Amino acid sequence: MTSHSRTVALLVAAGQGSRAGGEAPKQFRIVGGKAVIAHTVDALAAHGGIDALYLVIGAGQEAKVRGLLGDRSIAAMIEGADSRRGSVRAGLEAIARDGGADRVLIHDAARPFLPGAVIDRLLAALDSQAGAIPVLPVADTLVRGETGVMGDGVARDALFRVQTPQAFAFDTILTAHRGWDEAREATDDAGILRAGGHDVMLVAGDERLEKLTYPQDFARAEAQLASTRTVRVGMGYDVHRLAPDEELWLAGVRVPHDRGLAGHSDADVALHAIVDALLGALAEGDIGSHFPPSDPQWRGAASDQFLAYARDRVVTRGGSIDHVDLTIICEAPKIGPYRDAMRTRIAQILAVPLERISVKATTTERLGFAGRREGIAAQAVATLSLPALS
Repeated sequence: MTSHSRTVALLVAAGQGSRAGGEAPKQFRIVGGKAVIAHTVDALAAHGGIDALYLVIGAGQEAKVRGLLGDRSIAAMIEGADSRRGSVRAGLEAIARDGGADRVLIHDAARPFLPGAVIDRLLAALDSQAGAIPVLPVADTLVRGETGVMGDGVARDALFRVQTPQAFAFDTILTAHRGWDEAREATDDAGILRAGGHDVMLVAGDERLEKLTYPQDFARAEAQLASTRTVRVGMGYDVHRLAPDEELWLAGVRVPHDRGLAGHSDADVALHAIVDALLGALAEGDIGSHFPPSDPQWRGAASDQFLAYARDRVVTRGGSIDHVDLTIICEAPKIGPYRDAMRTRIAQILAVPLERISVKATTTERLGFAGRREGIAAQAVATLSLPALS
């Protein structure tokens, strides 16, 4: 393969996850501060060798998925089928309609903790084979027990536990799926490829890739994340002048008013404060160091892109956003009628549950610049969960 090969990830998230317990499918459950599906998408997106991500979801799940993922980059969402094989086939066909790919990684959303090194090994294996899968050796003693009574032992020397993602030459796996006997069901995509006469290379998997299936799996994942993470708190503050002939944007919502906030961007003082809080918790400076007012490309820019950038910085560090508390300081306009819309917009940009976002407002009892209605200020506190060594 050349360095210019196009590699696509196909994430299968159409299952109902009934064995995991609870009302929500397991890919929508919250673990370590964010949804399982968000963990999985972030792990794939963090690998520099993946060019696009396609997501297969269940019927009627698109709104839920978009709410959990925010504006994370997804090439397409495809409605899945009644079987995993049918869902994968639907995803492969969607990729083919978009021009295809050289390589595809087919992954389960319920395996969220995907180390980049596993992807490296899979892609390297495709240099010489049409397919590769990550595996772990079987360590436990195996016995037969069809009648409920211990029978003969089973040699485990050549037995492995298969994980995902499974990696393939795209055209080859698509052809294998198209030629599969619809009357048969396949356990995985590697089996489909092998049935077509192709070898599948085994590479080392990782214990962290264990599938989240049962309630105890989620409890174990929470405990593991908690033991390796630390809490960071950041504070942000911003102020902008009110001026005529300007639109007023607050927390990503356009608020009708006789004046708007003046600034190099759209001057959304609320989002700017949250950006500074997130960057502060990361110890990565402030909004001005990342988006200098002297840079003409940010003139009039929508501030939601600044907040998305700060969110992505958290994700890159392996973190999650646990809570944001925003206070808007002004005499007018009244914030109350727009509070719910502001909370919703912030949660959407940050891709966190709504209950993690607080928006409040206060006045200065007509004291100072805010009391004289010369400007609006905002302060924010952000609480993050980060890897302990981050």
